[in-house]
Amino acid sequence: MTMTDSYALHAKPKPPTTRLKVPTDAQRLRSAFGRFPTGVCVVTFDGPGFRHGITVNSFTSVSVDPKLVLVSIARSARSHDVLLEAPFTVNVLGAEQEALAMHFAGRPNQEPSWVEGDWAPRLAGSLAHFECTPWKTYDGGDHTLVVGEVRSYGYRDGDALGFNGSRFTVIHELNLGHEFLM
Repeated sequence: MTMTDSYALHAKPKPPTTRLKVPTDAQRLRSAFGRFPTGVCVVTFDGPGFRHGITVNSFTSVSVDPKLVLVSIARSARSHDVLLEAPFTVNVLGAEQEALAMHFAGRPNQEPSWVEGDWAPRLAGSLAHFECTPWKTYDGGDHTLVVGEVRSYGYRDGDALGFNGSRFTVIHELNLGHEFLM
């Protein structure tokens, strides 16, 4: 046996080289979209037989007169079709409500506490809520843009639950908001 043979018997095998998959264009686009920090909301509504909720981070105010908001709902969401004609509530989540976001994102972990709204059910303890009736829907490719007319709303003080770079984060409440400067 030569010295080379002896070395070969005791050398550690080279680990197999693994190549990282090249992300698809859709994956890269989602990553780019994810660089925009957002709040986290749960859209709640009654459907046939039980209550529904969908976690979303695409929510925006549209108009003050009339009072309108918009949420973007994936067409692949199980309760997508039920929501389109139902009154709904957009619940803006507080920083301490990450478990609720996960629950309605398909990872059930706790039974939510419900509040009976005048128009649609809402979640107890949300940072803000907007009870809506359907106004219009628009085609948004693989999503439906749902515009609701705000019929009732409310809010409380506290930090908001945020989402940025595919991770939850905290959006700290400012001590003095612009609404107090007017």
